[in-house]
Amino acid sequence: MKHHSLSQWEKKLYNLIINVDHYLEEKYGNDFRRHPARPPHGQTSSVSHDGVFSVTSNFSLGLGSQHGRGYAIDIKIVTLETVDQETREAIEKDAMEKIRELLPDYFPNRELNLQRDGNVIKLYGDLSLGNI
Repeated sequence: MKHHSLSQWEKKLYNLIINVDHYLEEKYGNDFRRHPARPPHGQTSSVSHDGVFSVTSNFSLGLGSQHGRGYAIDIKIVTLETVDQETREAIEKDAMEKIRELLPDYFPNRELNLQRDGNVIKLYGDLSLGNI
């Protein structure tokens, strides 16, 4: 069972992630053939299960991290095509810019940072549960 404030925090983050998934699908969804086992974008109850992109977040204690605890954000391109590293990095950079743009809307008056942390994207900073 999760604390109510934690559930509220993660619900806001989930909604931000959904917004980013929609953004990526609109901008890049036609650039790749979606995996044949996945329905078109918007056809399931969870955007992480349809379309070309699956954007998720998971809490990390930050062991071995440069930035400590926070949320690791994973952007998967779900296709059987080979996606070169340059394209993948450009999409992740664009997604990070979108997240930074949306953070003040979802988490106003909080000092949150978004950086690469090794091979993941990490959201860290003021993760306090007060005033959710």
